[in-house]
Amino acid sequence: MDSSRISLRPFKLTDVDDFLKWASDDRVTRYLRWNTITSKEEAMAYVGKVAIPHPWRRTICLDDHSVGYVSIKPESGDDKCRAHVSYAVGADYWGQGIVTLAIKVAISLVFKEFPDLVRLEALVEVENRASQRVLEKVGFLKEGLLRKYGFCKGEIRDMFIYSFLSTDKIL
Repeated sequence: MDSSRISLRPFKLTDVDDFLKWASDDRVTRYLRWNTITSKEEAMAYVGKVAIPHPWRRTICLDDHSVGYVSIKPESGDDKCRAHVSYAVGADYWGQGIVTLAIKVAISLVFKEFPDLVRLEALVEVENRASQRVLEKVGFLKEGLLRKYGFCKGEIRDMFIYSFLSTDKIL
């Protein structure tokens, strides 16, 4: 994949059709906390009420078409030193290094945009080996297993916790 074709930018309402293509795929949303989007109206509501107002959610674009997202959600108050990272990309783009590149770009931006931020955290289900590989390729450190930690799609699941510090080097 030519990296010049990949970019991150804030969501726009005009992304709804592209968003629906990947957000309506159960394979993509399998490990996400939100459910598969099933209609254009639902997609419009999600982009307008969730994605756009989010503190730092960017669409991953291929040739300026939304193919996924990266979200970094800083905590508040005394916990503003850390933020949670999540991401997804359309199944047609799996295995092409797009998410790895997008997370590298996101990391370089968020530590500048949020000066109090010291630590990024990502929770990944034990079964989601592809996501674990993405984080490890970027330079995240697997810190441990959190047993019966995350509720997703009706189940409480075991999760690995990964971290990336502002002093860590992007690989």
